[in-house]
Amino acid sequence: MSKVVAVVGASSNRSKFGNKALRAFQAEGYTAIPINPNEREVEGIPTYASVLDVPGAIDMATVYVQPDVALRLLDEFERKQIPEIWINPGAESDELLADARRRKLNVIAACSIVGIGRSPYAF
Repeated sequence: MSKVVAVVGASSNRSKFGNKALRAFQAEGYTAIPINPNEREVEGIPTYASVLDVPGAIDMATVYVQPDVALRLLDEFERKQIPEIWINPGAESDELLADARRRKLNVIAACSIVGIGRSPYAF
């Protein structure tokens, strides 16, 4: 069974990193789930408005939204019990990382596409 990855901020715009991430994780064999309340589908995959709407467990979330939005989503990540949360460049802030640490969430502040051995510029 492949690892389930929620791409938070997935976009139908192929030049955005939220789209590149979805394609990169798919290319590596992950089950990639787009999360975006403003999109119906991304790359032919139906989106969910929230990680809380995804049936079953999520192994990892990779975040591509503005820091103030990501800060508001920490509660949902905590409630969904996502064991690994990647905060990508542009999504991080000192306040976000401090709140995540306070909640004892396993947050990695780095590019998740690079983390799986891919280049975001290859997509």
